[in-house]
Amino acid sequence: MFNEKSIISKWISDIYDQKVIETHDVDFILSVIGNIPKKILEISCGSGRILVPLAKAGHNVYGLDFDEYMLAKIETKAKDFNNIQWKASDVVYDDWGIGFDVVILAGNILYNIISDMEYSKTQELLIKKAASALIPGGCVLIEYQPGNHRITQSTPSYSNESRYVVWDGTDEDGNHGRMTLIGDNYDADTRMSSFTRRFELTLKNGEVITQDIPCQKHFAPLDLLHEWLHNAGFNIEQEYNDYNKNPVNSESNRVIIYARKR
Repeated sequence: MFNEKSIISKWISDIYDQKVIETHDVDFILSVIGNIPKKILEISCGSGRILVPLAKAGHNVYGLDFDEYMLAKIETKAKDFNNIQWKASDVVYDDWGIGFDVVILAGNILYNIISDMEYSKTQELLIKKAASALIPGGCVLIEYQPGNHRITQSTPSYSNESRYVVWDGTDEDGNHGRMTLIGDNYDADTRMSSFTRRFELTLKNGEVITQDIPCQKHFAPLDLLHEWLHNAGFNIEQEYNDYNKNPVNSESNRVIIYARKR
């Protein structure tokens, strides 16, 4: 997921399934797309947390993700359904296919992209690829939560040495670990944030593994998201601050967008 060592990747996939169990976004997606069965593509589908419930609801779903440890978890969850497919894919460079009614860019993928391409160009590219994968009149659903940035206004440059433990737990193999975010630096001129993602694992046999991964992310404010969507041929139909459908305001640091291809 983060260009980490293989044993860390396995730990991440196990801990993700343990820790990320919310369903409010799934409920929201189902309420927006309706009950009529649709052909749905989810980009960066991970272990199927969203993909499988959509299949259970009767939609024909397809998932793409490059993390094979995550993808390996879908089979058990999807064993009772024949309307679900998934495969390993680099969603930046690989083809997504065509003919979809809905493309889902959830899980904050626009702020969590991993690619060697320029970050902002990659963000815009995913929106363009969503348009290409959709039928005329099809819709893209975007969840975007760029850290502490307020999406409707500019953020000044800052730098600090904060530490935040994201996950702490033991995987299926008995390996205990922790993922910590270290530092929080933002350049207002480039709109780039930087920090270090630290993994610390104590394996079942007592061996200790540590890996630091430098990370950078591009903050796209709401007006830039609107510009990218318009240029890709979308009209925004719904826009909210949260899954309770509260409106975006000056304090919002996230947005959920449902836009239709012209």
